[in-house]
Amino acid sequence: MTTTGEFKSILVIGMGNVLMQDEGIGVRAVEELDCRYEFPAHVRIVDGGTTGMELFEPMRTADCLIIADAVNFDRPPGTLIRIADKEINAFFQTKISNHQLGLSDLLALMAMRGETPQRVAIVGMVPYGLENCLGLSEPAAAGLDAMVDMLKQELALAGISATPRQEVRVGHWHHQAALEEQAACV
Repeated sequence: MTTTGEFKSILVIGMGNVLMQDEGIGVRAVEELDCRYEFPAHVRIVDGGTTGMELFEPMRTADCLIIADAVNFDRPPGTLIRIADKEINAFFQTKISNHQLGLSDLLALMAMRGETPQRVAIVGMVPYGLENCLGLSEPAAAGLDAMVDMLKQELALAGISATPRQEVRVGHWHHQAALEEQAACV
């Protein structure tokens, strides 16, 4: 295993469908991470949405891959899950992510080509609600900070410190969810 600070390229991907409430928690978590903190140039933060093979190129060139997503797991809603490195193979024996097929295919293709990142970690949350709306459920929104903290911890394990932004930004999906909520109240 690579020791802290030896990664030349780190990729943090948020996956999920932001149109289905808590299913978009991975996208929202990386958006919050990016809005609150600055990182060195070799750390890329990507909204992967519900894409699949489009992520192959950025994933195959990463030394360290961190994925945030909603996960279907036999735990109470809101439970945060971390799966890393050798645990990843066992993870794919049970479908716990709606994006798993694309993700497992990508990881398998990278392994076949000898391009697997040195380190892979998945940070997930068991969703509360999957309604057709942009906003997170109240409990998931309340757990968003803890998920962002877990992503920061994964980056710290890769030797990366999160530098707080002087001015915290509001992310696109956060803003869109607030607009949808305002429209519903009118």
